Amino acid sequence: MFSLETLQQTLSALGSTVWITLMLTLGAGIVSLIAGSISVSAQLGGGWVGLFASRAYVSVMRGTPLLVQLLVLSYGLPLLGIRVPPILAAILAIGLNSGAYTTEILRGGVLAIAPGQIEAAKMVGLSRFAIWRRVVLPQAMANSLPMLVAEFSIILKSTPLASIISVTEMTYAGVLIQARSFSSLDVFLPIAAAYVAIFYAFTMLAVWLDRQLAPMRG
Repeated sequence: MFSLETLQQTLSALGSTVWITLMLTLGAGIVSLIAGSISVSAQLGGGWVGLFASRAYVSVMRGTPLLVQLLVLSYGLPLLGIRVPPILAAILAIGLNSGAYTTEILRGGVLAIAPGQIEAAKMVGLSRFAIWRRVVLPQAMANSLPMLVAEFSIILKSTPLASIISVTEMTYAGVLIQARSFSSLDVFLPIAAAYVAIFYAFTMLAVWLDRQLAPMRG
């Protein structure tokens, strides 16, 4: 049954936890891009050692559940004497998991670049690192933007898993309210709307960015 009081509690909780969800999403997205960029660089330009390391990373991350990775990172690091806040552990786990998929997305973007551009960069004397940083990766990002947006949506929808290590983001806040009020629709419909709003805002940003990056596509 609809309850105005429950709805008010939900909106109040959203106001304080939406920032946690945004922090998880943006932080994990940055980790994903960094991990994916390093991995694809190692895979395509790091010799057999880099290829093996990248393949191993992608296989492990894609072959094990994100929930297991989250638990291993959260409870495994303290055993090594490394203590991190739960929210940082969640950002790292979600980001590293996503980085494996970002690796394959960027690999497709790299392979779409005209080989002549890389040859031209070599002819003007750019180092291998400079070629990757200034020629290959920017164009790979531009070529891969639609798939990167899709990956971002997966990151956003993965953030509720952080509640398993006591990170109170939007969904978990809703679960706590629902447990007290025994009401569901007036709790989870506003939360669902908040997720849609976040993704829509990012999509609009991605559309603008796509227009800016259009001249860079190989």
